[in-house]
Amino acid sequence: MKKIALIVAGGTGTRMGYDIPKQFITLNNIPILQHTINQFINYDAAIHIIIVLPANQIDYWKTLCSTTNFTHPHQVVVGGTTRFQSVSNGLKVINSTTQAIVFVHDGVRPFVSLSVLDACYTTALAQGNAVPAIACNDSLRKVTANGKNQHVNRAQYQLIQTPQTFTLAQLQHSYATPESVNFTDDASVAQHSGYAIHLVLGNTENIKITTPFDLIIAKALLDARG
Repeated sequence: MKKIALIVAGGTGTRMGYDIPKQFITLNNIPILQHTINQFINYDAAIHIIIVLPANQIDYWKTLCSTTNFTHPHQVVVGGTTRFQSVSNGLKVINSTTQAIVFVHDGVRPFVSLSVLDACYTTALAQGNAVPAIACNDSLRKVTANGKNQHVNRAQYQLIQTPQTFTLAQLQHSYATPESVNFTDDASVAQHSGYAIHLVLGNTENIKITTPFDLIIAKALLDARG
């Protein structure tokens, strides 16, 4: 079945302290977003890649592609003011009759493993969706409305990653619903639409690079790769 990577990259870089959006910060002279795309290409060179960017970042992205000689075919779509709107915009450029599995991924998660991508694909193909998750190793406490807190069993919780992966039909049906503040990711949208969510084991290195500390970890991971 056709594979589509819908990569959402709407960051600003504010928390990083950079004057460019975080997805364009370079690691080993390559923008983070390109590292992310390359991981999907490494998984399947034939995958159709859709990049969703804010309108005011598209020209800069094109310039980066030119200066870094990044020529792999990909489609660029203008994002919305929220992640929900950005994913919706990405879906609009896909023919609704296409039989496909869609990986919805954060543009600043360049370390998703090939085995996780394959697990997401095969599970979504069989079950309709697949969401990578890892165990929570830290102790957790729930803060209540009155300012108090209480211990919770961490074994009952999972840390969610991307790519959150769906059949195109399931994802389109889910995103036909009106946007809600309760939608924090694609899985929450799909669950609201009545779909059971299927978790697969993610990989610890699949971090979302949003802070200067994350950038240090990302550089260390690249160095470890050699």
